[in-house]
Amino acid sequence: MKLLNIFGLACAALVIALPAQVTAQTSPVPPSAVAANSHGDWFDKPVETASLDGYRGGSDLVQNDMQLTGTTANNTAVNLATGNNSISAGAFSNMSGIPLVIQNSGANVLIQNAVILHLQMN
Repeated sequence: MKLLNIFGLACAALVIALPAQVTAQTSPVPPSAVAANSHGDWFDKPVETASLDGYRGGSDLVQNDMQLTGTTANNTAVNLATGNNSISAGAFSNMSGIPLVIQNSGANVLIQNAVILHLQMN
């Protein structure tokens, strides 16, 4: 019975509060607020470049080091049929990013691949 009373009070509070929320969301924005946003009144003056220098990431030194080591040993492949590798026309259409294609047509092959991407924006 106590749970039913709490549930009833919660429903009543929701019914009372919900129309106020809907009205607040659908009310038009006053023109003065739009004018304040377009003039940038919400922002303070820009930070000086000298102040930002201590917070910048990176440096002028670029050091790339990639070490891949792999071993295949004691592998046996008997009576295997391997197929051809082919990439048809349009396989890379609408592709974005860095295209990486690794193909293997054999058996007992160790494939290692690595990419170092150094992106510098000036």
